[in-house]
Amino acid sequence: MIARADPRWLVRSLTRAALVPAAALLVHQLRFVLAFGSGAGAELQRTGHSYLHSLVPWIVLLIGVAVGGFLWALGHALRGQRSVRRYTLSLAALWLICSVALVAIYIAQEFIEGLFATGHPAGLAGIFGYGGWWSIPAALCVGLVLAAILHGARWVLDEVAHRRTRAVVSARPRAAALPRSRHAWLPRLSPLAEGWSGRGPPR
Repeated sequence: MIARADPRWLVRSLTRAALVPAAALLVHQLRFVLAFGSGAGAELQRTGHSYLHSLVPWIVLLIGVAVGGFLWALGHALRGQRSVRRYTLSLAALWLICSVALVAIYIAQEFIEGLFATGHPAGLAGIFGYGGWWSIPAALCVGLVLAAILHGARWVLDEVAHRRTRAVVSARPRAAALPRSRHAWLPRLSPLAEGWSGRGPPR
């Protein structure tokens, strides 16, 4: 029997993945701006990157999906529903992973463009030549922003869920203690039973 996937896990994964195409496009565009300045637009058109304009609406749609997924998770966090993760990544580790992933995406994109795009240099010249090495510092900068967004969103959801859970627990009525009467009647034993008789027992 196949176990059903947790929908909250699917939404979180889709939300994170939806931001990656926008970050990859930003790295690509920054690489040309840093290398060619005001002539970046003409260079993009000359090397066969005009198709990127058609991707912008889809990337905007993915950003909307990411925002919607965050709002969906925030709604669950406001109800105190937040699953505990088996492991967490620090901001530095997440920054490193995002930066490496963005550089890998840039390399794959430029390699494919070198094979199919008209006017695009092929091989390493098309990837790191003509100012292509600017993709590495661009990926580091964009990777930091992406990691900060992911890390910050995770912190917000955890904090909201924690505060909500704590508020619900503190709002529960405590069990009232049973009232104790100051004048509770206690049976008094006879002097003989208490061992305080005035004389001893008869011989």
